[in-house]
Amino acid sequence: MSIHVINLIYLIAASLFMLGIKNLSSPATAKLGNKLSMSGMAVAIAATLASPDISGFTLIIIGIAIGAAIGGYAAIKVEMTAMPEMVALFNGCGGAASALVAVAEFQGTTTGFESFTLITLLLSIIIGGLTFTGSLIAFGKLQGIVSTRPITYPGQQVVNAGIVALTLLLAWLVFQDPANAFAFFGIVVLALGLGVLAVIPIGGADMPVIVSLLNSYSGLAVSMTGFALNNNALIIVGSLVGASGLFLTKIMCDAMNRSLANVLFGAFGKVDDSVAASEGPTGTMKGFEVDEVAMVLESASSLIIVPGYGMAAAQAQHVTRELGDYLSEEGLEVRYAIHSVAGRMPGHMNVLLAEADVSYDQLFAMEDINDDFANTDVVLVIGANDVVNPAAKTNPGSPIYGMPVLDVEKARTVIVLKRSMNVGFAGIENELFYMDNTMMLFGDAKSSLQKVLSALKE
Repeated sequence: MSIHVINLIYLIAASLFMLGIKNLSSPATAKLGNKLSMSGMAVAIAATLASPDISGFTLIIIGIAIGAAIGGYAAIKVEMTAMPEMVALFNGCGGAASALVAVAEFQGTTTGFESFTLITLLLSIIIGGLTFTGSLIAFGKLQGIVSTRPITYPGQQVVNAGIVALTLLLAWLVFQDPANAFAFFGIVVLALGLGVLAVIPIGGADMPVIVSLLNSYSGLAVSMTGFALNNNALIIVGSLVGASGLFLTKIMCDAMNRSLANVLFGAFGKVDDSVAASEGPTGTMKGFEVDEVAMVLESASSLIIVPGYGMAAAQAQHVTRELGDYLSEEGLEVRYAIHSVAGRMPGHMNVLLAEADVSYDQLFAMEDINDDFANTDVVLVIGANDVVNPAAKTNPGSPIYGMPVLDVEKARTVIVLKRSMNVGFAGIENELFYMDNTMMLFGDAKSSLQKVLSALKE
């Protein structure tokens, strides 16, 4: 197949990718978006296999088989609650693949490099390497293997800046002499180390931002590899992923009213015991029983459910939908308020509720529902913490001050389902839990909701 025909097919694939991303912007069309993107990838792979540069198919077929087996197994076996971890790993795989292809291209070329090709190869290795190890650390934090608290040490930013400067110096040496193997592999090692050191000082509360940022990095690495290989499909796909990931990162930062620089260098979530002791909430936390919670729900006419990571951890999305459906049948107006950074990845709550078949028209973004809390009888908070903390609006000394949060405290009654007294990702107490109109129901969210539903049906 001629290169012109292949490029035309790549253009068709790119169009399918763009349509797929467009449809992924809404839960109602997300499945179609996935199918369009998968079709685009299949078309791009077919065109690549038809390229005259392909000299054999054995290793390619083996690679496709291994990749398809791993991807298929992950898609079937990994729980929806573990999607953030899987996304982080996939980001890392994308970065590693780009870096490995760039290393292979660099080592396999004997005729010399054009300046632009060499620059893109080095960028692919640097960006891909730090994306790989950074994603592994993000996975570790999401999985609880690595502490979700920021890991800091004196002079950390100076050390990171020094590694960046040394990496650029080695890149210059390689640019001057591509045969300098010491400098080349030094770049590889430094890029891998930088990924670790750049992510460990970032707290668990910022993982949604970091996951989307690393996704953007993986796209940039793919694009750089595309330029080095003169492959238009990689250039287009990488650019799409890089741009969309960057825009999503900006949206996530705006949702927390923080800059990207603050996320990357602010060590948000680091515990300050003196501040915690002096600025803690006042009042008394009141625990209630299942029957009391059921009585409040029975007397209500409107309910807003606010899901958080606790719902995901307890895998309570299905019983949450069952409770919502039952109360709707009993005449309550039931809606779901979704904070964009609730959970551990962008859209985490939407994904879980969609899996539980919650109707899309019941889901409302924070900006669309915040004004309605004051006119709502009951708000049911399931495992959410920082995104419902009034301290973000009232306490200038709080680390989350200025972050847009859901105004749940304005409702007549707030019912909070919480496993324990542990603080959220931000590492601070929640003033909401001590307010007079708040009812605390302690225990596993899934078990508690099942008990409440049973009490309502009696």
